[in-house]
Amino acid sequence: MRRIAITAAVSTMTLSLGCGAMNATGGSSGASPVRGNDLTVGLLMPETTNTRYVNFDYPIIKRRVAELTKKQGRVKYANAGASASRQARQMQEMIDDKVDVILLDAVDSHAISGLVTKAKNAGIPVIAYDRLAEGPIDAYVSFDNEFVGEVQGRTLLAALGREAGSSAKIVMMNGSPTDPNAKQFKKGALAELRGKVTIAKSYDVRNWSPDLAQADMTKALNAIGVDNIAAIYSANDAMAGGIVKALKAAGVIRIPPLTGQDADLDAVQRIVTGKQYMTVYKPYPDEAEAAADMAVDKVQGKDIQFDALTQDRVDSPTNKGIPAQMVAVSALTQKNIRETVVADGIYKISDICIAKFMAACTAIGLD
Repeated sequence: MRRIAITAAVSTMTLSLGCGAMNATGGSSGASPVRGNDLTVGLLMPETTNTRYVNFDYPIIKRRVAELTKKQGRVKYANAGASASRQARQMQEMIDDKVDVILLDAVDSHAISGLVTKAKNAGIPVIAYDRLAEGPIDAYVSFDNEFVGEVQGRTLLAALGREAGSSAKIVMMNGSPTDPNAKQFKKGALAELRGKVTIAKSYDVRNWSPDLAQADMTKALNAIGVDNIAAIYSANDAMAGGIVKALKAAGVIRIPPLTGQDADLDAVQRIVTGKQYMTVYKPYPDEAEAAADMAVDKVQGKDIQFDALTQDRVDSPTNKGIPAQMVAVSALTQKNIRETVVADGIYKISDICIAKFMAACTAIGLD
């Protein structure tokens, strides 16, 4: 079994959510009574800037829960729009409604811990989805986040090629400080980049905001100089979009190698046209279906199946040895669009290669 330590994310928000269980242990204890197919899965997503949550995660989970429960199971969905206080209200509502299990993708992993404890005390299992929340989590499903950063850093160095060197200046646009995944991405990327290039500027972007990333990139351009930036590390695709806007506003014609994550359609199209070098493709169907399987198995008391899905172990700042499943990821570049997002049915070539991108698609053999 792998063990992955998730570093604490320091919250800058103060919410009256109750006391977290600082020494509680995640696991199968405290689950709700066994249910049949007539069950309700609460699904809490963190924000709307990243299109994956509404376009992929929610519909896949909804479909899978229906399949597993002979169409008797329901998914109660809420999106917090990057507001920790809104997510707290949404989770409290699900506890009050007595849903059978909660899939939680936390806006603020620390601030929500009190409500995780409250759900646990009410007999509602909480499975952390994509981001590891604090508190007595029953299980966790996500991607190996440190490895995601390593893939980004390694691919960025490969893009630089002979231009890479300790004097090559890199700008790092990291994720939100309230998201524990962001620290893992950053750690993985730095493991590849440190000592091989110069990190000229580094920013932690609140709420993964593309607008803030654009503003920070403008600051970096003014400080470093338009022609002195060899490459840009962006922790995700939404921020990469803001970065490209800043570069264009500064008159940059040739975009330096730029990373991303999530394989958003806009990002794939930027990759086709050379405005973004890569994104990390995370197979959402695998993650979402695993989460749905865990949730239904947990509620229905299928311990053997649940244990088979959660053979990894992770640690949060409040819990040790949380059962987990870590889903594999890969780098997506111009060379493997067809073999990744197209082959997995995420996008059709016609989705990517709309009229204004047709020439670029033809140029790379994607038509």
